[in-house]
Formats: sequence, C-alpha cells, structure tokens
Amino acid sequence: MSLPPLRLKRNEERRLRAGHLWVFSNEVDIAATPLTACTPGQLVVIENARGGPLGTAYVNPRSLICARLLSRRVLHDEAAVTGLLHRRLADALALREHLYPTPHYRLVHSEGDGLPGLVVDRYGEHLVMQVSTAGMEARRDAIVAALVELLRPAGILAHNDGFGRELEGLPVGEAEVVHGDVPEFGEVREGGLDFRVPLHGGQKSGWYFDQRPNRERLRAYVRGGRVLDAFSYVGAWGLQAAAAGAAEVLCVDASAPALAVLTENAQRAGFGDVVDTRQGDAFDVLAALLDAGERFDVVAIDPPAFIKRKRDAEAGMEAYLRLNRLAMQLVAPGGYLVSASCSHHLAEADFRDLLRRAVLPLNRRLQLLERGHQGADHPQAPAMAEADYLKVAFCRVL
Repeated sequence: MSLPPLRLKRNEERRLRAGHLWVFSNEVDIAATPLTACTPGQLVVIENARGGPLGTAYVNPRSLICARLLSRRVLHDEAAVTGLLHRRLADALALREHLYPTPHYRLVHSEGDGLPGLVVDRYGEHLVMQVSTAGMEARRDAIVAALVELLRPAGILAHNDGFGRELEGLPVGEAEVVHGDVPEFGEVREGGLDFRVPLHGGQKSGWYFDQRPNRERLRAYVRGGRVLDAFSYVGAWGLQAAAAGAAEVLCVDASAPALAVLTENAQRAGFGDVVDTRQGDAFDVLAALLDAGERFDVVAIDPPAFIKRKRDAEAGMEAYLRLNRLAMQLVAPGGYLVSASCSHHLAEADFRDLLRRAVLPLNRRLQLLERGHQGADHPQAPAMAEADYLKVAFCRVL
C-alpha cells in the first residue's frame, strides 16, 4: 500500500527542509493534487514540485494549516504511523521521567514531541488529553491504546473543547472519559506543595505546567512582602509566594469555583491566614484596588491569551498594555512586577516593547531583571518560532 501524494508548488518546500512541520494551503499545487480530494485526517506523502518525497503528514483541507508533518520518512500505511505514535509517546515519557521526581507534568507537547495536535498532561495515575487536529482525532483510539500500554493509567480524560478544534472543524463538546475512571479532581505536587486541581471542569487541561520554572523563580522576590496574584485560578502563583514567606497574598480571579478550590488548597497547605481572595474581572478589581490606594510589593499577572489570532493583535495589544499599566501602578516603589503572556502571536520583542510603552506615561522607571519561558516539559521544535509562546518578564518598578 502507498499513501497518496500532496505536492507543493515550486520552492515551497524550503520551510519544511529547514525543520518546520506545517504546510499551508496556499503552498499546495492544487492543480496536481487538489486538496478537495483529501479527507480530514488522511495520511499523505508530501512532495516537492518535482515529485520528490519530503515526508509523511496528515492533512485537513478545511484548515489554513492544511498538513502537519509526522515523519521525514515515507511511511507506507496506518500501521507504520501507529508504531511511530507509540515510539514518540515512549520518547516523551522518557524525557519527563528523567527530569521530574513526581509524575506531574505535561507528558506530550504537540509539535515539540513530534506529535502535532496532541497534548497530554499527567496527574499521577490519571491523564488528561487534548486533541486539536483532525489527524490526531482520527488516531485517538491508537493514542489511547499506546498510553494505556506505556503507563497503565487508572483513567484518561479527553477534553473536547478549545480554539484549535474549532479551526479544524472538529466537534466541540464536554470532556469524556476514554479509559478507566477519572475523578472530578486530581492532585499536583509542585514546589513542595500539594494542589487539588479540577480535571473535568477546570481551565485548559486543569493545570498550567508551563509556568512551573517561573513560579519557582517568583520565590526569590516575595519574602516578607505583600503580593497580588491576578488571574490566580487555583493558586499556583499565590501559594508559591506564601510558601516562600510572603506576609500577605491577595488572589484575584473571575471564577468563584476556582477561588473555592484555591481557598481549600491554601488551607491544606497551612496558609489560610496568609492568602485572601477576591472574585471579579481582573481589570475591574485592579482598577478598584488602585482607586483605593492599595500597593503591593509584588504584582504577578498571568492572563489568558489576548491574541488568539493575528487579526486580534491590535485589540489584544491594547488589553496587555492596559493590564500592565494597571499592574505597574499597583507596585510599591522599588517593588516587582511579574508579567506573562501566553499569546504565540505576540513576539518576544513586541512583549518587551509593550512593557516599555506601559511604563512611559507613569513617570516611573522599569528595570527588566529576568525573562522566563515555558518549562522543559513543553519542548520546542527549533525551526518553529511559533512554539516559543510563553513570555515572562520579572521587572523592578522604581
């Protein structure tokens, strides 16, 4: 059996040869190999304009990113792809087991692990997976089988939501258990603390593992201080600050259920008298705190992505600018701002520039001390600048 070809236009293979993994629909020679002849998730052999093979991919004619490379070798059938998936999952597991002392981490990070469109997070004996592309959706059963063979988990939960599924034309719905049993809440151990994490109804897959090294670095800034944690979710930043000796921590989030879990996590950790919460839109709460004359020694802002698509760039930049300006004004003189963005459409240079723009009208001086990125359980394909999505700035406000 041989897979059908998907031929590129002349000179359009340069990105793939440089290490990139995506093919865009306007790069395909649709006269030679029409995309309309393909079905979502179908395996193809990517060819250059002369018919030379570039590797094996899966295709989705409904998406701007119409093909994602799985291998630079030509695989001849579905069985070969299933074997490849198993090997890539085993490679991903070996990395995390080498790096982390407890089984709490991102197990699979999409293109970074050679599995585009697949994310798997590990919460001890339970796994939460997110499939965002038609190619991985078509192979979900094979992925689940491989995960069961490799890890023998008590349960696997599939989250069937997310912006990526919408772009790929995949059905969006409730989370479903695809293996074993998965409780409503899981456990994460980070920085010597135990967190209760909502798995079924939580944000994303339940926990933001990517910020682990940056939360660890936060500890150096907070001792004895008053800390504001905006977009706090279930307390990952705020409780790390309390554990590092912060005198007082105020956690702000729009979600009452998230704050209820945060309060429980704080009490379990023995910080019930240090950590307080306030429910509401972060912009509104920060503005109210500013009007009330409140000041903090450390302000940490870790918002959701304000720029999900390129066309959102202008509005998203304005949101980041407004948020950072509010946060800077809440920092006591000589205090610290920890500012994050997870928008992959916001380049590192633009993130740095928005900090410059935010501080200019305030008659304050900003020192950029450190920069952070996602942790090692979120590896990147070197040729894909898009994968370096998380940007964190540790700043001093004078």
